[in-house]
Amino acid sequence: MTPADLTLVLPEILLSVYAMVMLLVAVYTSKDGLASTLVWMTAGVMIALAAWIGTTGEGTKTAFNGMLILDGFSRFAKITILLSAGAVLIMSEGYMKSRNLLRFEYPLLVALSAVGMMVMVSAGDLMALYMGLELQSLALYVVASLRRESVKSTEAGLKYFVLGALSSGLLLYGASLVYGYAGTTLFSGIIQTTQSGDVSVGLLLGLVFLIAGLAFKVSAVPFHMWTPDVYEGSPTPVTAFFATAPKVAAMALFARVLHDAFGNSVSDWSQIIALLSLLSMFLGAVAAIGQTNIKRLMAFSSIAHMGYALMGLAAGTVLGVQAMLVYMAIYVTMNVGTFAFILMMEKDGQPVTEISALNMYSRREPGKALAMLVLLFSLAGVPPMLGFFGKFYVLRAAYEGGLAWLAVAGVVASVIGAFYYLRIVFYMYFGDESEEGLDAGGSTVLWGFLMASAVIMVLGIVNMFGVETAAAAAAATLVN
Repeated sequence: MTPADLTLVLPEILLSVYAMVMLLVAVYTSKDGLASTLVWMTAGVMIALAAWIGTTGEGTKTAFNGMLILDGFSRFAKITILLSAGAVLIMSEGYMKSRNLLRFEYPLLVALSAVGMMVMVSAGDLMALYMGLELQSLALYVVASLRRESVKSTEAGLKYFVLGALSSGLLLYGASLVYGYAGTTLFSGIIQTTQSGDVSVGLLLGLVFLIAGLAFKVSAVPFHMWTPDVYEGSPTPVTAFFATAPKVAAMALFARVLHDAFGNSVSDWSQIIALLSLLSMFLGAVAAIGQTNIKRLMAFSSIAHMGYALMGLAAGTVLGVQAMLVYMAIYVTMNVGTFAFILMMEKDGQPVTEISALNMYSRREPGKALAMLVLLFSLAGVPPMLGFFGKFYVLRAAYEGGLAWLAVAGVVASVIGAFYYLRIVFYMYFGDESEEGLDAGGSTVLWGFLMASAVIMVLGIVNMFGVETAAAAAAATLVN
């Protein structure tokens, strides 16, 4: 270990030290008002680190003898993770406080899970990958069951923990097989082993187990079974967090493993990823149709969206990785706005998650209803919203990568999925007036996030605010 190594991982070190120092401060001081302060401070630290990562560092560097890789790809993913985690923290403060759920541990656990995600996207070694993944996961298991007096919340945490442990076992088994057949845990060593193009059956089996473990983290079918229950049972701000930053980290790690370690065997893993993509798109589209709870609906929606992101990855090309990064950035922005709206759904001061409660919502809150309509159209991929261009990107990548059948299937799944997004629009604009609706008003902070997200979906079609260019540069550094 050299000083240069420590300099390269300084953002991760700073965030870890901040979380540990604040934990000590919180334990040994009076708790009144501290949790709220910590939420804002942690969000500020994350946004500052994202700005720092975005304005410093060029080229590709490695730390700790190749165990961590710092390149354009990891920087893009880290910025997205930190900004989305910071945004969700700011959104959640008012909601958690009013329901007596805001404890000082919450922002610190989110910060520690963000450290895990940052290690994940920079991993250049199977051991670094696992350490990052476990740090992220352990913090998430705790925040899922934050509402200790709620049966659903504790059930969500337990389900997530048990199935997460199973996926970690699969991942470790795959890693041990890869190590056994490649003789190294470094991605750079594994790719040299597969240089000739012929991959041994044992190494291929290891790759399959690795893919299974990672597919659980992005909730791809058939490893999706935890998602609806955990989304519904967790406190809504925690659900918003699950739907954003961890998904970006897991998709980036997926791309990192496949291209950095198995980049010579694209034909071997492309078909597996294509199948995961196909199953996720269709299950997400069909299973969401019968949902009446908006959080469960968003869970199936996220499964479908991960299917589209995996479509870009299945292409196995630079354009495919670029399309996946663009898609994830747009997806996170849409979800931040959508969950800001869900957090504002209240009746007599109590949170409401039933979709039918939105009957004729546009009469009472025309501005909010219009913003939500824009986001729902974008989630459905209706032109000219930004979500349409995200889907267009991955469809084009799949088509150009020789997966025309997958692109066609993606279009069909998108048409099916549009139904349940448009059903919410129907409730808001043409629902039953006789039923009592939701309370008007709500948090100014949440209103701001909802409006900003909707505006980005409309104005972003001009140049995507530079995300497209940044994603192209990031993809080029990964696929070389």
